[in-house]
Amino acid sequence: MSVISMNHENFDHTISQSKNPVLVDFWASWCGPCTMLSPVVEQLAEEHPELTVAKVNVDEAPELARRFQIAAIPTLLLFRDGQPAGVSVGVKSKQELEAFVK
Repeated sequence: MSVISMNHENFDHTISQSKNPVLVDFWASWCGPCTMLSPVVEQLAEEHPELTVAKVNVDEAPELARRFQIAAIPTLLLFRDGQPAGVSVGVKSKQELEAFVK
């Protein structure tokens, strides 16, 4: 499954309607660590079809960053059944992220 882009217009609908856990990557184009983490997030999306993977650009959707109190990027939020179920801040290895989403 490919990574989807989310913003304030489609965020709530996507989270609430997903039958799968949803991993949301809060990132920015100017963020070096975000650039390092992005290929790992994309790999997870390809290798785990049971997971919905999405990205939120904090510069384009600052209201979502405020809503979820994103103080540092990259931050990954995991949602299960429409509710936040976990937070991961900073660059992580693929193995660490696979453990995070289980």
